[in-house]
Amino acid sequence: MPLTESAKKAWRQSKRRRKQNQLAKNKIKKLEKTIESLLAQKRVAEAKNLLPQISQALDKAAKIGVIKKNKASRKISRASHLVKRSEEKQA
Repeated sequence: MPLTESAKKAWRQSKRRRKQNQLAKNKIKKLEKTIESLLAQKRVAEAKNLLPQISQALDKAAKIGVIKKNKASRKISRASHLVKRSEEKQA
């Protein structure tokens, strides 16, 4: 346990930041899994509708420092590529 006042404050801040970071990461994971499951069920239109949401969540996480900018960009790219490939298979 922290002893000094500044250490106590840092600990409180750390707990608060960890909670926010975990919320952002869990939201991203949930959206990724949702897109994958929709594509597995051949529901491409619904997966395509989720792309803006996952893009927004990833950009926001990168903005606040939960993940790095390039990782967000890579995940957005891969998700859109998956959806596009699934659309082409259906057509």
